[in-house]
Amino acid sequence: MVKIAVYGKGGIGKSTTVSNVSAALADMGYKVMQIGCDPKADSTASLHGRGSIATVLELVREHKNDFALEDMVCKGYGGVICVEAGGPTPGLGCAGRGIIAALEKLKEKGAYKEYRPDVVIYDVLGDVVCGGFSMPMRGGYADKVFVITSGENMAIHAAANIAVALDGFKDRGYASLGGIILNHRDVRDEDAKVAELASDIDSEVIGELTRSETVTDAEDLGKTVIEAFPESEMAEEYRTLAKRLIEICGIEHS
Repeated sequence: MVKIAVYGKGGIGKSTTVSNVSAALADMGYKVMQIGCDPKADSTASLHGRGSIATVLELVREHKNDFALEDMVCKGYGGVICVEAGGPTPGLGCAGRGIIAALEKLKEKGAYKEYRPDVVIYDVLGDVVCGGFSMPMRGGYADKVFVITSGENMAIHAAANIAVALDGFKDRGYASLGGIILNHRDVRDEDAKVAELASDIDSEVIGELTRSETVTDAEDLGKTVIEAFPESEMAEEYRTLAKRLIEICGIEHS
């Protein structure tokens, strides 16, 4: 089992990318678990099409520990196992607590032994990398971290902060940086800016995604591009990215 954490600034297209990669991997025959680590709890929505699912933090608040593993998960497109960490009551508590609770409860209730995924993908908000938001980077969780960015200044700033956090953790046996994914927003000098970022943090751009209305059209249908428009050029870009992650991380079929 390989564990991957994908970070990126809010609104950068992280959840869309992760869900399409999960769907692509599922189509290739891999067993995939996707864990949404964002308080909005919408990471897996396009995979399961249910609008919303019970989050781990909601279950903990309402039932303490009196709930089953099956209450935490649902199966989406291609059998992808979907989990949402959730967040606190608005205005109360720390959003990072939901991530900590989710990861601890998944281990405690034997999720990895029960479902035996080939790959676990954590979809993590990257505007902050402290507390619970750094949890997927820690030893025993993700093996590799990938950062999604565009050429927009704030996205690059967030990506650089994530790389700095990883560098600070490198002596603790935490996850290592696997590379940068460029999600094009067609801003001026975008390729050059992201290439400069990659050089500055001693990494590389391992995949690129075109800005496309196909993504919006799929989201309007509440589906991934892989499911809604499998023959599209955009679907092929997601498959190419999924294959690159397989290569970098050494993901194998169980």
